[in-house]
Amino acid sequence: MAVDVELLERADRTGEAFVRFYRFDPPCLSLGRNEAAGGYDRAAIARLGVDVVRRPTGGAAVWHEHEVTYAVAAPITAFGGLREAYHAIHTRLAAALRTLGADAALASDRQTAHPPDRPGPCFATPVGGEVLVRGRKVIGSAQARRCKAFLQHGSILLDGSQEKIRVVSRDPQVAGETTLAAALGRTVSFEEVVDAVVAAWDDDVTATALRRPPPPSSALFLDPAWTWRR
Repeated sequence: MAVDVELLERADRTGEAFVRFYRFDPPCLSLGRNEAAGGYDRAAIARLGVDVVRRPTGGAAVWHEHEVTYAVAAPITAFGGLREAYHAIHTRLAAALRTLGADAALASDRQTAHPPDRPGPCFATPVGGEVLVRGRKVIGSAQARRCKAFLQHGSILLDGSQEKIRVVSRDPQVAGETTLAAALGRTVSFEEVVDAVVAAWDDDVTATALRRPPPPSSALFLDPAWTWRR
């Protein structure tokens, strides 16, 4: 989360644009920036040894395990606006998934999710412009804005489920997700998806190593007062 924020700040400061891919180790439950943490059973979370982080972006909870997490940080003008960026990035991601054989398409703009401050799985309900496979959500994304730049990051589900969220939720919701493994009937690797997204990206992508000292905002995302602030 801290690296994503660092890239957002750099995009605002310099006008550069970044695409990043990563995964969580150990698996982790992430909450949206304004999501109500009171909707989750902290005793169950502690008993199960679940790591929890609160994202800098909005949206609802995501269980990060068998997935590719992507992040885009760029000037807003590069896409024309935040909504346009949401659609453009998802259009590229859907195109990448189609090269792998998935029947990926964007959800209708008429589709809306539950209120953003209500706890629950990000993948329970599709929102207009999100990526679906056979009517089920396979990518969950959220945005944050910093002056002239934006951050959009999200989870591309490879396998597994979001069941962990329902286990620790005080108000479990019906599953709405699918995975690439379920859609394609085979194992899909992290590297395979990253290569497909990079190949589908319209612009030149230059690999950049991000191994460096932890960004200053790391302390914020490690602070329980931030994680459980709502």
